[in-house]
Amino acid sequence: MNVSFTKQMEDLEREVLLKSVELDDDSDDFQFELENFNAEEEIIAIAPRCVRCNTCVGECPVNAIEPANIFRIAKITDKCVKCEICVQTCPVSAIKLIDNSVIYDGEDERGVIEYKLSNVSSPHRVVRMNNISIDYSDDNNWADCASLCPTNAFTLEFREFFEDLNVDLGIELIDDELYPYINEKMCIGCGACVQISLNHNAVELDRYIGPIIHSRVIDVNHDACVNCYLCEENCPTGAVELVEGRVVLDNDKCIRCTQCTHHCPVGALKRMDIE
Repeated sequence: MNVSFTKQMEDLEREVLLKSVELDDDSDDFQFELENFNAEEEIIAIAPRCVRCNTCVGECPVNAIEPANIFRIAKITDKCVKCEICVQTCPVSAIKLIDNSVIYDGEDERGVIEYKLSNVSSPHRVVRMNNISIDYSDDNNWADCASLCPTNAFTLEFREFFEDLNVDLGIELIDDELYPYINEKMCIGCGACVQISLNHNAVELDRYIGPIIHSRVIDVNHDACVNCYLCEENCPTGAVELVEGRVVLDNDKCIRCTQCTHHCPVGALKRMDIE
């Protein structure tokens, strides 16, 4: 995804003026001035293709994702620290890392602010189904499971289908009634059918989720560090510690988020791409 659009400065000025009135400021004294700037921020967003598997919820190290259900997709909350683990983990790549930039050039004759949104590539962890099985002894919302399966591995079939495959489900099959079936060759182990099932024992999944692939590193400038301890205090995983006046990073705990870098008042910590 690469999207660019502009906004007229006069429209922005009008919006700011309206906000000024809401704050009971004297609009007659209001003067709008804007210097040249170029701001950039990464956004993590969940696309509508989310299959409600909640794999991202289980893997998020800071509990920053609201779980999905049959009615809505998962949601990134303001607790997100931009570690990108959810982006790497989503089995159907429904979570996107987006670069959001806002640019204003006062010498541009168009008199506009330019917005740009573009996808940022991120490595993907291995998510693999080892084994999956269905308990046919209890009722379940099988139609929901089938509708959310991203690869159509989960289908509903009539008795003749299972007879042709010579598959014994362990129950007596009734004519003109549909029964769930999982094509294990097509199943990717996303777990959507498990999560969406009203009967929690209806589908049993054994899967493998591979290690996180770090494409960034936290670089520390020890000479610039002022020993303020803000990095240590704000690290969500306890990966940062000041030892004898030096920042020490525990790479096993560090999730390469932006908490320490954003809170450092002197820019002694920076998140950098690994070349």
